[in-house]
Amino acid sequence: MLAIGALAGVGAGRGPTFALWALLVYAIAGATILRTMPERFPGRGMGGANRVTLARLVLSTPIAAFLLHPAPLGAGARWWIVGLGTAALMLDGVDGWWARRTGTGTDFGARFDMETDAALLLVLSGLAWRSGAVGPWVWGIGALRYAFVAAGAALPALRGKLGPSLRRKVVCVIQGIALLVALGPIIPSRVAVPVVAVALASLCVSFVIDTVALLRAPSAQASDSSIAA
Repeated sequence: MLAIGALAGVGAGRGPTFALWALLVYAIAGATILRTMPERFPGRGMGGANRVTLARLVLSTPIAAFLLHPAPLGAGARWWIVGLGTAALMLDGVDGWWARRTGTGTDFGARFDMETDAALLLVLSGLAWRSGAVGPWVWGIGALRYAFVAAGAALPALRGKLGPSLRRKVVCVIQGIALLVALGPIIPSRVAVPVVAVALASLCVSFVIDTVALLRAPSAQASDSSIAA
């Protein structure tokens, strides 16, 4: 992570000390992982799938450092963001496939994967806004998932478990691609805005579908009945 952060810092004209910003992000993420990970895994160590997710996290930390660093986002920085973000997105799905193939899937691994995806989209949303390519509404892509979690505190039905969904996975990939397109230094704003707007619209539709499904689930109706009683 330090090596990638230093290379990104030098390549973007921020110097090797830029890696310290990435180290700060990684330290926070690492502390969270250590606090929540189980004592044992079905494979050796964390397992191959979780190591792939960890690699995605390592690629994502310098991207987060670009958001925290006060320097303007020049073309060099944006190329590094696009490159690192593309690598992280290409690895998305490998961890899940690996876990299924080796029979080492865990609830922790699924949550680790999901939180890494969500954090990366939030960071890319902020960078797309900082770059000036799109307006502040782009934060909706990164913030919508966290707003959904917050809504679950008021509506227990929204904390229900959703089954696997190809639609959900495809929509998530679309968000990452759209944000990386917007961050491309050679992409004009007139192209970036509609691309990101369509992506955000698809994300909103996906969340509406999941919300309706959770609210209509038998467990949610039973919960509502017990509250009424």
